[in-house]
Amino acid sequence: MTLAEEYRAVRKASEAICQPLQKEDYVVQPVVDVSPPKWHLGHITWFWEAFILIPHYPGYKVFNPDYNYVFNSYYETIGARVVRTDRGNLSRPSVDEVYAYRRYVDAAMERLIAGGPGEELGKLIVLGLNHEQQHQELLFTDIKYILGHNPLFPAWSATDIDDAEGGVSGFVTMPAGLYDIGYEGRGFCFDNELSRHKVWLESYQLSRAPVTNEEYLEFITAGGYTNFSWWHAEGWDWVQKNSVTAPLYWHFIDGRWYQYTMAGLRLLDGKQLLSHISYYEAVAYAAWRGCRLPTEMEWEAAAGEFDWGKRWEWTESAYLPYPGFKKAEGAIGEYNGKFMVSQMVLRGASVATPAGHSRRSYRNFFHPSLRWQFTGIRLAT
Repeated sequence: MTLAEEYRAVRKASEAICQPLQKEDYVVQPVVDVSPPKWHLGHITWFWEAFILIPHYPGYKVFNPDYNYVFNSYYETIGARVVRTDRGNLSRPSVDEVYAYRRYVDAAMERLIAGGPGEELGKLIVLGLNHEQQHQELLFTDIKYILGHNPLFPAWSATDIDDAEGGVSGFVTMPAGLYDIGYEGRGFCFDNELSRHKVWLESYQLSRAPVTNEEYLEFITAGGYTNFSWWHAEGWDWVQKNSVTAPLYWHFIDGRWYQYTMAGLRLLDGKQLLSHISYYEAVAYAAWRGCRLPTEMEWEAAAGEFDWGKRWEWTESAYLPYPGFKKAEGAIGEYNGKFMVSQMVLRGASVATPAGHSRRSYRNFFHPSLRWQFTGIRLAT
């Protein structure tokens, strides 16, 4: 696939995710971590304008000077921006205006790519494609949160994107030894996957399949959310302050468990892989089972021994730089490095991740309380 074809495919995929929405759905922001779909579509278009077209396409005229303020996410280098909590207040620009913005920028990008961007600019365009794919996953999960917190539980589509079920039972045993960690190859990777380095790991075991709904339901039935002994102190405070009694999107109605899916509210499928849990819940469940979570190094070293890619899997590792990590100059250097504090690493991918976007060295990261992503548990001993 040529770079132009890849660009068109990625841009088309973003709009396809939003196609089932009503216009009213585009502007909702229920919580700070969930951005309105309209903002996502504008932001990923602004990224191409701010990082590619303005600095690298002579004579390019911006679509609207105000959009740099409206659609900048967190790039201090670029300038002032709308406060994250206020993204839902952006009734303007309209949805139609955002789509017009996308068409304008796409036309300019097509001309730039057709002219031959060169190796270095080509690498920056590939980063932009991966950035947009990250937002495609966020679009799925943010849309699910928006619709899943609507009292009517409307469906995104007649078919759920999630059909992931549990796999084979048992554990994979990994011997003690030195293991290579981090990205290796000539393809794309994010800077936080570098540099490749060796780590010593003692012998350990990882479960062959992530935890299922019915396995986690045993934890709930056994009083897992009412017994402090399984929880970190911070996690126990989170449970009590937020009255948490089950994973996100689980609802106990008339004596039966239901789960909101992107196809609407359905009876809980016990065979399906558990999803939408916090790091706090993952740790508590693992402790209740007499196990623990793997470190991100243990996960990566063993990733060739089990199936993965349906759930982002919490690890026991804090999100920190690898040896030799260096931030790039300018705004691009703000992409990953400045978030290396107070967050935990997740490994793998999810049913919302675009095909081919993840790899075994990919490092996702979130604060311990967050669970609107398709997050799950793989046990370790």
